[in-house]
Amino acid sequence: MASGPYPQPQDTPSRTRREAPPLSPNGPLGEDDLVRPVAEHKLVTLETLRRDRLVQAFIKSADAQLGILGYTEHGQRHTSLVANIAHNILQRLGYPERTCELAAIAGYLHDIGNTVNRHDHATIGALMAKDILLAYGMDPEEVAAIMGAIGNHEETNGNPVGEISAALNIADKSDVHRSRVRETNPTRFDIHDRVNYASQHSFVRVDGEERRIDLEVSIDTSIAPLMDYFEIFLNRMLFIRRAVQFLGCEFRLVINRHRIL
Repeated sequence: MASGPYPQPQDTPSRTRREAPPLSPNGPLGEDDLVRPVAEHKLVTLETLRRDRLVQAFIKSADAQLGILGYTEHGQRHTSLVANIAHNILQRLGYPERTCELAAIAGYLHDIGNTVNRHDHATIGALMAKDILLAYGMDPEEVAAIMGAIGNHEETNGNPVGEISAALNIADKSDVHRSRVRETNPTRFDIHDRVNYASQHSFVRVDGEERRIDLEVSIDTSIAPLMDYFEIFLNRMLFIRRAVQFLGCEFRLVINRHRIL
């Protein structure tokens, strides 16, 4: 029978396919390289990051760029406050101290993504934090928890995905205070400046026994009426409530000593 113009396939011995090992800059990884031994994990703390020049540069740059874009303060004051509040929330609810420390770390790093761009800064910041923390040899499970918290701290597309995440969301969105306003001329205030400047006091009160978290705010209504507050912060308050409920607590919003939510 004619074979036609094309060569016919030849029988070849069957071959066993072998998967190539993963590569690293130094060549193939061995089995011991894929999982870092627990003994090599380093205990990274908030104080570790306070002394880190790269972290400090990122926080400073992020705040400066947001200032140019017209946003309120997002620098050392905000990041340190969020870190402390996130830690205290979990501590008062009886979580292990290491979990509280991880919440503080997430709070301190949560806005570094603004160094790159305000848009998607939560996702960007989570990836930046990953590189910083893994470079210290932090336990990958701890790194993953912090990444999830940072990546979910915006009310537009975030959700509480763990106790660290929930504590961060409450701490971040509760920071409403006149000290965050950069504009010094009240006649040039926008609504965000006006509401923040009118906020004379903001405090997250945690009752571990009653499983209740209150956000207490004092607002000078001669500067900004309560309707202005709700116009820009209602979604944030609902975001806080979801985080509080994730922790198994009741949320109450108290403005000028009157319960609103």
